[in-house]
Amino acid sequence: MQDPRIDKLAATLLDHSCQIKPDENVLIDAYDLPEPALVCRLVEMAADRGARPFVNWKSNAVLRSLFRTATLEGMQLAGEFDIAQMKKMQAYIAIRGTANSSELSDVPAEKIDLYQQHWWKPVTDIRVNHSKWVVLRYPTPAMAQSAKMSTPAFEDFFFDVCTANYSQMEKNQEPLKRLMEQTDEVHITGPGTDLTFSIKNIPVIPCNGRRNIPDGEVFTAPVRDSVNGKISYNTSSLYQGTVFDGISFEFANGKIVKADCNNEPVRLNGILDSDEGARFIGEWSLGCNNAIKHPMLDTLFDEKIGGSLHLTPGQAYETADNGNRSRVHWDLVLIQTPEYGGGEIHFDGKLIRKDGRFLPDDLQPLNEGL
Repeated sequence: MQDPRIDKLAATLLDHSCQIKPDENVLIDAYDLPEPALVCRLVEMAADRGARPFVNWKSNAVLRSLFRTATLEGMQLAGEFDIAQMKKMQAYIAIRGTANSSELSDVPAEKIDLYQQHWWKPVTDIRVNHSKWVVLRYPTPAMAQSAKMSTPAFEDFFFDVCTANYSQMEKNQEPLKRLMEQTDEVHITGPGTDLTFSIKNIPVIPCNGRRNIPDGEVFTAPVRDSVNGKISYNTSSLYQGTVFDGISFEFANGKIVKADCNNEPVRLNGILDSDEGARFIGEWSLGCNNAIKHPMLDTLFDEKIGGSLHLTPGQAYETADNGNRSRVHWDLVLIQTPEYGGGEIHFDGKLIRKDGRFLPDDLQPLNEGL
């Protein structure tokens, strides 16, 4: 029997996230899914709407072999192949499951760099800036284990969060968007953190199910050379197959001048040395999905945690552009709820959020369920 939650999620992706129209081409990119139910329904429901669905079915185990044997010429040709495909698409839906979140952990850094520079980044630039797109995870036992939940409990959590009332979320985010648009200096404090930067004249983008599922954040970018001080992230991050714990940065005039972590400082600095832009910040965002309360080593969930923020080394989005360019875009999360040490955010000297809760009256709806 078809799980009715699959149909509800597929409709959210097609109608809310991508707003599919007749005669549009839709690419469905599926990674390590345990079964094809969601992909099948997306194909059928996209066709019902008069669109033309296309499917890539991928395996991270296969990608590991491709990356470990990568050559410059091979990565360039793979990038050209996917660019040609992406240019034909009006919409893109990526569904990413996982059988082993560390599948790429033994791929040499220089091979990952070839992939990112010549395949991932040029394709992603086209997808992000010239199509309607959305990215989501798919519930698997491996994800449930990361979330420290049983598989059935995690599936219930997943479908509840992913089919949230995004229309109401959009309304609740509007006052925060307006406030951020009026703000010049941001000051963030907390354990190991004392950081300032400007967001003056950088666009502010509320996220409510159009690009990520689950969703719930409002993002912008710092003025590129304005970041000064230090930040200590309290959420582990899985990036390029490696889990990094206890990352901390020190900034001077926008640049990360010192980077450290508890377990992989050499690899951390290697990523930040990928190109010039990797040591500058391309995004700053406030998480406001209060149904997500604890990290689970999955960025799409962790960066939306209510009371969190993420400050992202690398590439800026063109929709909130500070001019920074990089093949790195690494969302690193700091949770500021009392359970995780608390913290404060000031806008132009005024306290806006304390211990994860917004203080202004018109932002109170963003605290519901926190």
